[in-house]
Amino acid sequence: MPADARRVSAASVVFVAVAAGVVVLVVVLALLLVLDAQRSARAEAEEVTRGVATSIAVTPSVAAALSEEDPATSLQPLAEAIMSAAGVDFVTIMTPDGIRVSHRDTAEIGRPYLGTIPADGSSLTEEFTGTLGPSVRTIVPVERDGTVVGWVSVGRTVGSIASDLLPRLPFVIVIALAVLVAGLAGAILARRTTRRLAGDLPAGSIRDAVASYESVRTLGEALRAQTHEHGNRMHTAVSLLELGRTREAIEILTETSRQSQALVDQVAARRDGDPTVGALLLGKAAQAREHGVDWSAEIDPAAPRSVLSPVDAVSVVGNLIDNALDAAASGEPPRWVRIAFEPAAHDALRIVVSDSGSGIPDALRESVFEHGFSTKPAGADGRGIGLALVRSIVEDAGGQVSITPAPTTFTVTLPARQP
Repeated sequence: MPADARRVSAASVVFVAVAAGVVVLVVVLALLLVLDAQRSARAEAEEVTRGVATSIAVTPSVAAALSEEDPATSLQPLAEAIMSAAGVDFVTIMTPDGIRVSHRDTAEIGRPYLGTIPADGSSLTEEFTGTLGPSVRTIVPVERDGTVVGWVSVGRTVGSIASDLLPRLPFVIVIALAVLVAGLAGAILARRTTRRLAGDLPAGSIRDAVASYESVRTLGEALRAQTHEHGNRMHTAVSLLELGRTREAIEILTETSRQSQALVDQVAARRDGDPTVGALLLGKAAQAREHGVDWSAEIDPAAPRSVLSPVDAVSVVGNLIDNALDAAASGEPPRWVRIAFEPAAHDALRIVVSDSGSGIPDALRESVFEHGFSTKPAGADGRGIGLALVRSIVEDAGGQVSITPAPTTFTVTLPARQP
């Protein structure tokens, strides 16, 4: 983990993360509100142009004026009055073939209409770029005795629709500021809560503390199982000696020594072994036998030592083995756990842990690494922390962890420690 990240307190990291999330949320919310306001303004413009155009088209005087020799004389003043009263940008009345008889710019009267004229004589609302620029417009036929005698087009420019957004912006700003203030208050509260729990410890130190706790926990469980197993064997051997059955007592003690010595020899054979991990494996072997799980550990003598500290190494290996033992113990016979330390490409260390458990569904393979996730009830044993901590430690060290099915196999690849 970078040194700068370790110096920044966890409380500050929480505050920055929450505040950044709030800012992103406020920006997205403001954009959504503006887009919604824009959509509403456009819908209103379409309704207004449709209503005004329909009202003009059904006015008898308009149909009558279109039959006159010079319809512009009476229809241009009418169009100007409607534009002023209805708040639309143009009212264009035209002949059946689309020749304008009214327009906002009187110089355009007598010229062809720019826009779509429906061939079937129906009304149409569209966005089209005309002499006034892009506009939302509705064209409606003017009918007399069932015959189309002209057309009415009413529109509002895109610019004027956009100007309608200005009165709505204060509402958007108020909502965005309210969410921002509430979010920042939550960020401050989160920082205070984190500081109350962790003081001014850097985030990296908290991660290290959790790793230390997990190391002590898993190593303690392993040593307890080993002590319990040796105690049982010793009591049995003593009882056999008291009964005069010396040969059986020697066999039990010899078998105990042989099983432990085999693993010790593998650990000692590594060119750069980690005694802490070796002690962990000895204890986990006893813990596996305690759970009725067949245990196998293969340690390649050429496997290098990783860059992890002893605490982090115990956390990674111990949590992977604990997860495998839980899965195997709850599965169907035969129950087994396999662990291997072997060299990987580029002088890296690969740790492979497999088990005979029921497996992890495809949809949950990434979720198992999330903090707090567990397929079993949470409790004092810290379920939902182990695999999340494993990935955090491995990725901080520049390694990677993956899962493959059938059987469930966790593979960790770590850079090797340089001489």
